[in-house]
Amino acid sequence: MSSSEEIEQASHYPVMLQEAVAGLGVSGEGIYIDCTFGRGGHSRIILSQLNKNGHLLAIDQDPEAVAYAKQAFLEPQFEIQQGSFEALEAYCADRGWLGQVDGILIDLGVSSPQLDEAERGFSFMRSGPLDMRMNPQSGLSAKEWLMQTDEKTLAQVIRQYGEEKFSGRIARHIKEAIAAGVLNTTLDLANIVKKASPKTEKHKHPATRTFQAIRIAVNRELDVLKTVLEASVRVLKPGGRLSVISFHSLEDRIVKQFIRDQSRLKDLFPDSPIELEVVKPVLKKIGKPIFPTSKECEENPRSRSAVLRIAERLA
Repeated sequence: MSSSEEIEQASHYPVMLQEAVAGLGVSGEGIYIDCTFGRGGHSRIILSQLNKNGHLLAIDQDPEAVAYAKQAFLEPQFEIQQGSFEALEAYCADRGWLGQVDGILIDLGVSSPQLDEAERGFSFMRSGPLDMRMNPQSGLSAKEWLMQTDEKTLAQVIRQYGEEKFSGRIARHIKEAIAAGVLNTTLDLANIVKKASPKTEKHKHPATRTFQAIRIAVNRELDVLKTVLEASVRVLKPGGRLSVISFHSLEDRIVKQFIRDQSRLKDLFPDSPIELEVVKPVLKKIGKPIFPTSKECEENPRSRSAVLRIAERLA
């Protein structure tokens, strides 16, 4: 079995499940938000620690995940919200929860049902339509996005979001395939990228970085992440926790920088000879970054790149 197949087959359970929930420091009567419900791995653990006065709001834009939640999670403390966690602040405002939330958990990985179902178009190991949308009912599909994106922009996206050094060659081959009418499925794209790549990495499919880049662009993942992080400080109560699992360096860099910036004093007028106004830190970092154990990495190869960072809202 190839490394890519191992990763996809092993990704059926949440990475660092216990560690991510433990980082929230769940209290029985608290208000918690699982921003990335998936199939409810984190939600189930959080719910088990709530009493009858606790609340858990789960968010997911995938209609299949929402349907599953409505069938499998019947606890009165639980509520599922269909939509993007980009709207976290609005969801909390609607419920009167601004500044009242005890914990927010964000798992940025793609869920295994999305990877396993070929028709969702996320997998380069299975033939399916070029879709890649987290919510297949909204926005442009990957094929539509590729058709309307020029070669230069496509190369920039693949280089920036996929950190792919052969981005120019790959972008050219993709646009040529579109012009020839031979780019229709995920396997078409995977094969095009493979042919365009003069070198390959051991244990890594040559299309991995390109698929990641296109998925990020189609779903605006990095912009959405920045929005939800900024909203978290207005949603959390003093002492409330933020627990974030990221899976590639671009995400982790954003999370790390956000926690660092929000943990520092800010001089609003740094060039003034006198101190006019200083903004106090609103977060504090909790511990060091947490990585999956060697045992988890062996059992679930998908976890190898994961990083968990935890922060706490200050008064």
